[in-house]
Amino acid sequence: MKAGLIIRLVVLAALVTLIVWPQGFEWLFAPMTKYGQPAIYTQNSLLNLTLSHLGIVAVATFAATLVAVGLAILVTRPVGAEFLPLSRSLANTGQTFPPVAVLALAVPVLGFGTAPTLVALFLYGLLPIFENALTGLTSLPPAVSDAARGSGMTNRQRLMGVELPLAAPVILAGIRLSVVISLGTATIGSTVAASTLGEVIIAGLLTSNTAFVAQGGLIVAAIAVLLYDGLSALERFLMRRTGQRGRGR
Repeated sequence: MKAGLIIRLVVLAALVTLIVWPQGFEWLFAPMTKYGQPAIYTQNSLLNLTLSHLGIVAVATFAATLVAVGLAILVTRPVGAEFLPLSRSLANTGQTFPPVAVLALAVPVLGFGTAPTLVALFLYGLLPIFENALTGLTSLPPAVSDAARGSGMTNRQRLMGVELPLAAPVILAGIRLSVVISLGTATIGSTVAASTLGEVIIAGLLTSNTAFVAQGGLIVAAIAVLLYDGLSALERFLMRRTGQRGRGR
């Protein structure tokens, strides 16, 4: 446990240092260059690109969470049960179309920049959150639901005070998966002029500079691993707090 924590802290420290002071890692990336190519990407600040990348992912994930959890709540109520097939089809749409295709369709309507990337990430992140929210809300222990109903709680009180808190770990597992997918997918946003770490990777590919590709890839991978671990820890905390030992994903 302690060794794992130390490793995570070391990775976090190295990541922050690379983002804030990339010149300190020139010795690491220099062997990946050739013909006098620069070892460190300097056309834009890695810090600015990282913050923009994370911001785009955060906004898209937040929007996907609101819509996906809202749909899951709707279709698990008697009044909205008939909309389950339609809701599932809508959530599956984002996974049906590749993000590149979504970008190609969105650019003529929204123009170049961040907006098409947000649309692509939003659609791509719906399915895991929706399916996990649906699982969490439909697999509650019957005894708990009966006890809440028997205590005189209204439907709204049961939803906010019992169902959502108990389903929270499962919903968070879907959000965790969505975030990791979005972190990697967001890199293609730079192909339509969105400010993401994909800019570094694309620059490396265009100039055959492996050092640039490695920089962008390492930062995205490290952030994905750290966020995955952090959200997993939060999920375990929520499960302990609600007295759950483990539930389906």
